[in-house]
Amino acid sequence: MSESRVTDAPKVGFGPLGMVVGFLVIVELTSGVIQGFYTPLLTDIARHFGVPDADVNWLEGAQLMVAAIVIPAFAKLGDMVGHRRMLLVSTAITALASVLMPLAGNFWLFLVAWALQGFYIVWLPLETALIYSRARATGHPAVLTRRAAGLLVGALEFGVIAAALAAGQLIEVMPLPYLLWLPAIAVVICFFVILFGVKESPDLHGGRFDVVGLVLVAVALLGFTGGLFLLRVQGPGSALVWAVLLVGLALFVPFIGWELRHDDPVIDVRMFANPALWPVFLTAGLFGVSVLGAQAPLSTYARTDPALGYGLGATSGQTSILIGAYVLTLAIGALLLPVVTKFITPRWALVGASAMVGVGYLLFVPFHATYAQTLTNMVIAGLGSGALVAALPAAAASAAPYGQTGVATGLTNSVKTVGGAIASAVFGIALATHADGTAAHTAGSFSGYLTVWIVCGATGLAAAVALLFVPKTAFSDAQVDPSTGSGN
Repeated sequence: MSESRVTDAPKVGFGPLGMVVGFLVIVELTSGVIQGFYTPLLTDIARHFGVPDADVNWLEGAQLMVAAIVIPAFAKLGDMVGHRRMLLVSTAITALASVLMPLAGNFWLFLVAWALQGFYIVWLPLETALIYSRARATGHPAVLTRRAAGLLVGALEFGVIAAALAAGQLIEVMPLPYLLWLPAIAVVICFFVILFGVKESPDLHGGRFDVVGLVLVAVALLGFTGGLFLLRVQGPGSALVWAVLLVGLALFVPFIGWELRHDDPVIDVRMFANPALWPVFLTAGLFGVSVLGAQAPLSTYARTDPALGYGLGATSGQTSILIGAYVLTLAIGALLLPVVTKFITPRWALVGASAMVGVGYLLFVPFHATYAQTLTNMVIAGLGSGALVAALPAAAASAAPYGQTGVATGLTNSVKTVGGAIASAVFGIALATHADGTAAHTAGSFSGYLTVWIVCGATGLAAAVALLFVPKTAFSDAQVDPSTGSGN
């Protein structure tokens, strides 16, 4: 079958699946509220609890640690006992944590609640797996999942924008503890939306959960991500940092050995050798570098005083518009994905999106002097990034072995998180180190910003190259076995 014949069919509709997708759009709007609401309030949170701004870094680190355990566990359990069921459990935990946050009496209790709120990270992979499972009966699971993913990510990004704007305005008129109740209420409502509006996946894998495998991968991920967090806090000169990182990496060896011997592993590591999946996982990791690691540098570069010879000298309002425009282009990129795949194959859509991310960041190297140049670069990178956020879990679902849909979609998030964690640590060190070798300056170094732009650009282009090795019919319904609904 020629590659030109495996584009998305324009007449395929959601049918009965449309109601499920509609309810899941509400779930992703709520996810956007969580991800966007607290960002403008981080300084206010630090002041409320009487801690220095640097302690806010513990919030990101704590959720990263939770993600290391939650994603593989809930992804596998979703395939075994139901994606909707695990979506409900994760939402219940997120709701409980969200309610505890405004009740926390000190920063460390708030930190625990914040970490538990990170269970929302499994929502999109579980939703993607659920939609793909329910869409198998239509004969067009890949097409419908890709279209649904575009809608879900579009809703997510719109939620981020609306929540960030609302929080920034409301903090002026409402005390912080009362303000924190708003996302808590949203998550509680979200729980009942799933409970009454979403039906379970029709095909469940069953089996016995691989507890040993989960413990091994959780310890390895905690060790590695913990080492990255220490790297950002203590710097590369600390022997402890490298010891923790090496131990974390070494712990993956017994994990891989155990999974290869297990009949039903928590993560089928053989998927990393699947010709349709390994480029997706590699792309997710490379994409995590820019989508998770480069956003803080974008904000700080915009605020940097041009008297230093670089930076835009933007006000907080101008910076919020810049970030808002970037998030809006993410939503547009996600919504355009199913439109684009009507004219080109899903594989080429992913290649093009990755290339746009790479080009957008590399344009910063020569063009970074004005607000318009920065905005133009971020629009290009944002359109590609939005398409990838939607496309990667959908692509993983369509290429996953039967019974491993949730695990495959979850792995895209896991690998993306690790890529972002590595980038965050490296970029933090690069921005703190100036030409004189010190880290005493308040503003980030220009060489550090160049490092961010070049690395993000290079990883985007590397992902585009990796995707060229994917089979031509990958991520399309052409590769689905009609007798089983599974990918070849």
